Amino acid sequence: MDPIAPSGINRRVLLSTLAMLPALSGLLRPVPAAAQAPATDSPLPSWNDGAAKQAILDFVRATTDQSSQNYVRPEERIATFDQDGTLWVEHPMYSQVVYCLERVPAVVAKRPELRNAEPFKTVLSGNRAAMAKLSMKDLEKILAATLTGMSVDEFNAEAVKWLETARHPRWQRPYTDLVYQPMLEVLRHLRDNGYKTYIVTGGGQDFVRIYSERVYGIPPEQVVGTAGATKYGYAKDGKPFLTKEPKLLLNDNDAGKPEGIHLMIGRRPLAAFGNSNGDREMLEWTDAGAGARLKMLVMHDDATREYAYGPAAGLPDTKVGALTAALYGEAKKDGWPVISMKNDWKRIFAFE
Repeated sequence: MDPIAPSGINRRVLLSTLAMLPALSGLLRPVPAAAQAPATDSPLPSWNDGAAKQAILDFVRATTDQSSQNYVRPEERIATFDQDGTLWVEHPMYSQVVYCLERVPAVVAKRPELRNAEPFKTVLSGNRAAMAKLSMKDLEKILAATLTGMSVDEFNAEAVKWLETARHPRWQRPYTDLVYQPMLEVLRHLRDNGYKTYIVTGGGQDFVRIYSERVYGIPPEQVVGTAGATKYGYAKDGKPFLTKEPKLLLNDNDAGKPEGIHLMIGRRPLAAFGNSNGDREMLEWTDAGAGARLKMLVMHDDATREYAYGPAAGLPDTKVGALTAALYGEAKKDGWPVISMKNDWKRIFAFE
């Protein structure tokens, strides 16, 4: 598990942020929110025929056919999905980290004393080279200031506003447009066959819950993510509210994923989907169960339509969503299907 900063911020995220700051976009313009593509008669129309597609179809058939020796009762049909790099784009930087950096001006507007204080002064300057030199302690201050110290309702409102206005620097589309259409089809196919689908992400639980139902069809109570503490209190008018505090409750990455699954879901998944080393333990935990199991990794090997990074299979190395040779080897050894974006997906996004 990644070490945790004193403020409760995941150091893996902070290190990735520091490395990728020069690539982050500036302020972004308003655009309409994305909508899911309509369902079709074919369960996986955006998939090419091949081993990956067949593994999904065979698994669903085996676990839902009452005549199958691998039949599973509906109440036990659980499937978990990582989000960043598995359900939507994670490069050049995780969307929530971009959100935190772009929230700095709003935070400073409410707390003017921060305007000339570091690291906020550097972020406000827009000098990405200087931002890339910020220390770990500086980054902790930024994430703590932008993710805590406000009511849950205030956080939700600000995050909704950002999601409606922010654009990805490459496609100039909302981040919620950059969802992988083939994975939406997998989610739908599983639910059509009695599965409950969960997001299990290293990202912030509160952040993902804001859009999960609209974008993925997954209600907020089926999102397990990195979670911070909240504190109950009363406003001057006596109305109760919750305040987000800089205290970590669950680091939902690496070993934290199966731990979070046990804590929040209470059932071992039958199917799990990931794309990086942070998903290894979730896939292993799924694989350790009895009966039919499906464990799949998404490999980013299409630089033309999306991005190409590994470093597994000789792909370029990355600090964001790395799929290492060790994890790739484990998948091959244990028979976990690896999804090739380039070869297995006819299209990546609904807008193609």
